[in-house]
Amino acid sequence: MPDYRTETDSLGSLEIPADALHGIHTQRAVENFPLTGRPVNAELIGAYGAVKLACARTNRELGMWDDATFEAIQSACEEMARGELDEHIIVDALQGGAGTSTNMNVNEVLANRALQILSNPLGDYQTISPLDDINAHQSTNDTYPTALKVAAMNMLTGLERKVVALLEEFQRQEKACADIVKVARTQYQDAVLITLGREMGAYAEAFGRDRWRIYKCNERLRVVNLGGTAVGTGLGAPRQFIFQAVEHLRTITSLGLARAENLVEATQNTDVFVEVSGILKALASNLLKTAGDLRLLSSGPAAGLGEISLPPRQAGSSIMPGKVNPVIPEAVSQAAMVVMANDQVIAQACSAGSLELNAFMPLIADSLLGSLGLLTGACEILRSRCVEGIEPNTAVCGANVDGATATITALVETIGYQAAEEVARQARDGAKSIRRIVIDLELLTGGQFDELVSPQRVMRLGSVPKPNDERGS
Repeated sequence: MPDYRTETDSLGSLEIPADALHGIHTQRAVENFPLTGRPVNAELIGAYGAVKLACARTNRELGMWDDATFEAIQSACEEMARGELDEHIIVDALQGGAGTSTNMNVNEVLANRALQILSNPLGDYQTISPLDDINAHQSTNDTYPTALKVAAMNMLTGLERKVVALLEEFQRQEKACADIVKVARTQYQDAVLITLGREMGAYAEAFGRDRWRIYKCNERLRVVNLGGTAVGTGLGAPRQFIFQAVEHLRTITSLGLARAENLVEATQNTDVFVEVSGILKALASNLLKTAGDLRLLSSGPAAGLGEISLPPRQAGSSIMPGKVNPVIPEAVSQAAMVVMANDQVIAQACSAGSLELNAFMPLIADSLLGSLGLLTGACEILRSRCVEGIEPNTAVCGANVDGATATITALVETIGYQAAEEVARQARDGAKSIRRIVIDLELLTGGQFDELVSPQRVMRLGSVPKPNDERGS
């Protein structure tokens, strides 16, 4: 067997490895775009397989191919949709041409894989052509954005599950820590009393909003331009193909896809990806804030706040024995920062589209799907390797309550502001706890003090009017 086969296009001929499923268009792209060193996102490849399968089934209904040829093409598309042909999509993640190199890599691999199934030689494009058969009635300009939306919707489903699991873990911590009173801080300074459980519940609430936002993303992505071909006019595609291709894709993917009413607009504009990326940035923002809080609350442990302990995951230093760093929140923070940067890239790339097409779809796809992957992983490790193992340091929280001037705020309603100022003055030298001071000054009994700083009192919403308080009438 020869080591190479020769393929020809409008620019000339190239030698292709004899056993390669890709062809000349892919080979030129590999030579032209040595940029990231990363392949196209695997989720996009799988989604492209589903798009090509939908198109193949529609074309079969239009009378293309005999049964054997169609079955070979269909089998190849199904393999790609399952991720079994990923290694053959070798073009760089970033490329010129609005994604044409990716589309042609997909077309060539599917054509050659179908030829293999038929026991025909690779490159026998007279039998099955990447362009005339696999790409029939299609364009990069409608298949690539459609595949990207399918891939994003699939990844959003996985991300939503991880966000739900994370918020549920914070809710579990909320219940477990409900009775632990601690000092709340604003601007890094002691403020008032709160419970550790309420702090954990606040994180859960924020991620609950993220879950809802992510769920709504599907409404933004479900409208696709498949059938619009080059610029949305459907040039070269039979009317039946335009109407049926999305129906087949909906069945194949089990996603609530719909054909755009205005295919020209849907081909020209990519602002939907900016909107979805912004929602992902909101999740990244919550992850970054939460991870930072966990690092601060666990800081020390001896010389920091040390109010919680995070599960130790690895030795923290090559020079400081016994040091354990909050590596999971640190990793999550970095993922969140990349997602925020990706959001800016996506906004710029979508803005750079011109007239009837956006040439920067590969950058949009790489950034958007990259963000989805990062966020999915970040939510998972934060839950399973960090939040799930949080242990409250009740003694530290209690000591801070006994010594912090924030505790005095909880007493003002009962002892009055002037008396509270005297307590604060005596508390500054740190000789006695606040509890001891108010008892010595005969402002409160020990039982009264304990009641005022109890979890139930601390978390009571507002003040309860006294019986003779006219403001409550």
